[in-house]
Amino acid sequence: MRIIAGKFKGSALYLPKNKNTRPLKDQVRESIFNLLTHSNKISFKFEKSNILDLYSGTGSFGLECLSRQANDVCFVEKEKDAIKILKKNIGKLKLEKKTNVFVGNVFDIIDKKNIFETKFELIFCDPPFKSLNMKKLIELIVNKNLLQKEGIIIFHRNKKTQDNFPNHFKTIDERTHGISKIIFGKILL
Repeated sequence: MRIIAGKFKGSALYLPKNKNTRPLKDQVRESIFNLLTHSNKISFKFEKSNILDLYSGTGSFGLECLSRQANDVCFVEKEKDAIKILKKNIGKLKLEKKTNVFVGNVFDIIDKKNIFETKFELIFCDPPFKSLNMKKLIELIVNKNLLQKEGIIIFHRNKKTQDNFPNHFKTIDERTHGISKIIFGKILL
């Protein structure tokens, strides 16, 4: 697995040896970044943006954002082996000053009062495919006011999963790659 573009283009990332973490495949990651950069439906600028990478695994999504000049990335992950590799990847790219790693359950971390110092322009959610709490997750993001007004939420899901999203989550675009489904959305309030 490598960084696709930007300052760290071509840099290899460490991967987990176990099957507990499902790394985001390069092809899927590349498709997400192409849509963010070139889509008529989505207008996103990485420069100086703040990113929240939920269920971050080894960090390939957030590190790709930093390679493309994002301001900083907050990673949230609970799997111990994934956290070790995430920190190793951050160290390899010397990005400690542009990252924060929060260890624990996504819902518990978000629910903590004022844990994040900023609102985010982009929130990426890559939960285990079996997880069905997307509506609850969106409600928590809204209640904690984590997303900038024009911010984007991206979900990586199994293409067969039928998620139940709240009415104020508007899907902007949806793409399928192999067994993956990528959902781009905004919050309308």
